[in-house]
Amino acid sequence: MSVTVIILCGGTSARMGGVDKTAMDLDGRSVLDRIVVDLPDDWPIVCVGEPRPLSRDVTWTREDPPLGGPVAGLAAGLAAGPDSDVIVTLAGDQPFAGPTAVACAESLRGAQLGPDIDGVAARQDDGHPQALLAAYRREPFARAVSAADPGSGVYRTLSRLEVLTLDSDTRATLDVDTPADLDDARSTIRDADASG
Repeated sequence: MSVTVIILCGGTSARMGGVDKTAMDLDGRSVLDRIVVDLPDDWPIVCVGEPRPLSRDVTWTREDPPLGGPVAGLAAGLAAGPDSDVIVTLAGDQPFAGPTAVACAESLRGAQLGPDIDGVAARQDDGHPQALLAAYRREPFARAVSAADPGSGVYRTLSRLEVLTLDSDTRATLDVDTPADLDDARSTIRDADASG
């Protein structure tokens, strides 16, 4: 089963003072670059946002209208990417999400899951699926996105899909939304380097 990744990275970064949070530096790499380097080389990546340099090739696109919301971003990502069997969705401010995204996709592609399962998502602290750290079968995912009001929330849009949740490292769901979050991410990298 082929996989395409859609990364939403076109928000306003309001809680970061309007500075592009996905471009913030984490030990020599941007937050966004930390995500893409952890994804398999043979997975096409569609980034929804303003183009910027990254360490691997991606396809850039924008939602219509720009800043039209995450569901509009997912629709734009679907339209710009190849017709893959599995769609992995990520938020561009989750620098450590790559390995968990791979685990979600591998679980979804596993023979043990029946066709009635539409996706596998990382489990949040509250037990709910993290809709933007997940892998979905393309057809039900595309139906849900196309049927939604573009201004709807992601969770509401995807709530009717049958999604299993997967335990993940707590680092995977770390969002760099604020300067304090950025400090936490930098501390995570330092701690990982110190432990070898």
